[in-house]
Amino acid sequence: MNLTENAIKVLEKRYLSKDENGVLLEDPEGMFRRVAKTVALADKDYVSAEELDKIEQEFFDMMYNLEFLPNSPTLMNAGRPLGQLSACFVLPIEDTMEGIFETIKNAALIHKSGGGTGFSFSRLRPKGATVNSTGGVASGPVSFMKVFNAATEAVKQGGTRRGANMGILRVDHPDILEFITCKKDNSDITNFNISVGITEEFMSAVESGGDYDLVDPHSGKITGRLNAKKVFDLIVEMAWTNGEPGIIFLDRLNKDNVTPELGEIESTNPCGEQPLLPYEACNLGSINLSAMVKSINGTPDVDYDKLGATVKKAVHFLDNVIDVNKYPLPEIEEMTRGTRKIGLGVMGWADMLCKLNIPYNSEKAVKLAEKVMRFIQEESRKASIELAEKKGVFPYYEKSIYKDLGIRVRNATTTTIAPTGTLSIIAGVSSGIEPLFAISYIRNVMDNEELIEVNPIFKEIAIIDGFYSDDLMRRIANKGTIQGFPEIPKWVQNVFVTSHDISPQWHVRMQAAFQKYTDNAVSKTVNLRNEATREDVAEVFMQAYKTYCKGVTIYRDGSRDLQVLNIGKVKGKEQNSDNEQTEKSPVNSIVPRPRPEITTGFTEKVKIGCGNLYITVNYDENGICEVFTNTGRAGGCPSQSEATARLVSIALRSGIDHKYLVEQLKGIRCPSTIRQKGLKVMSCPDAIGRLIEKVAKIQDGNNLTSEELSISEEQKFQVPTAKRYRNVEERVDTESQAVCPECGKLVEHEGGCVVCRNCGFSKCG
Repeated sequence: MNLTENAIKVLEKRYLSKDENGVLLEDPEGMFRRVAKTVALADKDYVSAEELDKIEQEFFDMMYNLEFLPNSPTLMNAGRPLGQLSACFVLPIEDTMEGIFETIKNAALIHKSGGGTGFSFSRLRPKGATVNSTGGVASGPVSFMKVFNAATEAVKQGGTRRGANMGILRVDHPDILEFITCKKDNSDITNFNISVGITEEFMSAVESGGDYDLVDPHSGKITGRLNAKKVFDLIVEMAWTNGEPGIIFLDRLNKDNVTPELGEIESTNPCGEQPLLPYEACNLGSINLSAMVKSINGTPDVDYDKLGATVKKAVHFLDNVIDVNKYPLPEIEEMTRGTRKIGLGVMGWADMLCKLNIPYNSEKAVKLAEKVMRFIQEESRKASIELAEKKGVFPYYEKSIYKDLGIRVRNATTTTIAPTGTLSIIAGVSSGIEPLFAISYIRNVMDNEELIEVNPIFKEIAIIDGFYSDDLMRRIANKGTIQGFPEIPKWVQNVFVTSHDISPQWHVRMQAAFQKYTDNAVSKTVNLRNEATREDVAEVFMQAYKTYCKGVTIYRDGSRDLQVLNIGKVKGKEQNSDNEQTEKSPVNSIVPRPRPEITTGFTEKVKIGCGNLYITVNYDENGICEVFTNTGRAGGCPSQSEATARLVSIALRSGIDHKYLVEQLKGIRCPSTIRQKGLKVMSCPDAIGRLIEKVAKIQDGNNLTSEELSISEEQKFQVPTAKRYRNVEERVDTESQAVCPECGKLVEHEGGCVVCRNCGFSKCG
């Protein structure tokens, strides 16, 4: 198979079957064979044994060749005991204590099985409303979101996928202001993406500057009025601050609701691309567009024949998943089998554009997006009609719009643009319809070895055109873009644009182009530079509204401390000073702040009983933040002193007052001690404690005693100008603080989700 080293690492860690000791039981080819065999079994009552083998081989080939991949639960669980193959679910929340906690229980079962959940909290009565049964008052939607969040935190999804939720509240709910600001503190409600459910009435009021009504969902009464523009500005302010909330246009979701007799769509899955009725689930999969390019007389073009054939097989595959799936709840099985919704999407869109020499931020790219997605939409509908002729229409067909149109289809919906996260890592392509995140970056593969990783399409062009060099690739990784390098041809700079090279308007236009021919919705993140203004965010929201997107999510680079992957997100682990993983206590857990880019400090040479010890204590504007030690040639206990320094650094950046650390370190004795000018240094920890105390005094403007100044005649105080990083990636991690909680490497904000291309961690699974 044509798998990258990173793809193999992700597959081995998260997807391949293992025994109880963690020993791999299959390779990637075996995984795809397991999945193909299981999914093909849905046809056993419709075809001969020979035809069944042929179907299995077709399914296997398109996965093995990385032309199509289903959502992660299907790859992980097909043919295994759990057997839960759906990625996303929506659960209703009734306005009763019994109903609320029944939903929490159901959500826990879904998270345990590897799925994500979406909720609308809009039916819950507002905070302070009377509860007749008890005579008390309601605590409101946000308080119950915190209960849902805690339940999600407690459920570990088999070590492969973590709990992910979408929380939606209508903009006309009386508690909307509390909801908009509920994630102002990034340590709150950490297992939720949140979006405001926007109505067309509200947006009209925003444009006119007028007020709109707040409605108690329990009584149906108007409880107050708010100025729409002020509420909109608050949404903008919070999105600018840390990327949430996003917005979902509820009226548009229901305008395209193909089964309106079954109910109203109130929520979506965690990344917003799949609007679902209560208890519906959806099975998603993505076609690799990078593999759908052919050469005609040396000129690249879209291979529509191959694309059409892949669409047909992919629709067949996803429809079969519905039948072989093991559902976590009977209500979900009934609704999912009743509407048979599938969501066929794409990945590798940016790679396709690069192969076609088309800039992402161009009219040509937008037009091609419409053409390609229209083709996929039409071909997927044809495939669903063919399946209906063989296997029948979906059971709730009589309650759908298709009955009046006279179109007999197997699936209520066929297309969705989902974030592909780890799937795109497996396929080795760009994610979803996002632009390229980086052209080149540097990975540490061993302590002293660096590996330059370069976009393969760019690398091929660079080699052919003669401008490739490792030095250039390093400089590109350092800058984060190829723009402005004189040795790179201008046409290459125009084509290989990255996310931050592209203005927000092009991000939205691309999303709108794909939405135009997508049944469900499009998941995409509009990535903004750190210097983007609140006005830029407001413009994105308004453009999404005017171009008929169904929702939009923004992320301003570096706006979230440790991004959305920080405190409380992955309990049981924290990031230490070298981006390694250590176990974390489940009680009163604290994650240390990231290492600053520039520090000021002192280095001191101290004689200890077994040699020389060099201690460095650094500080920034927030106080002492790190300690380093190094032993001289005479030996000593380098591992012990380094361990002490690392733990002290973590404690300092976790907010522990240095006085408590000094108190614990000073006085620790070692068998090898040495007296220095009247002062006996008792051990490495003792020396570390004494230097921390000295640096703290200097910081506070106090003079050192003569004894403190005379520990060693050879001591030298040095003020470093800037900290050196082991690689460019570490520097970028510190600047933007966009780090993965599992491996500490750079993460990407894409499709309303977050993914680490180093280890495969995904916030949304």
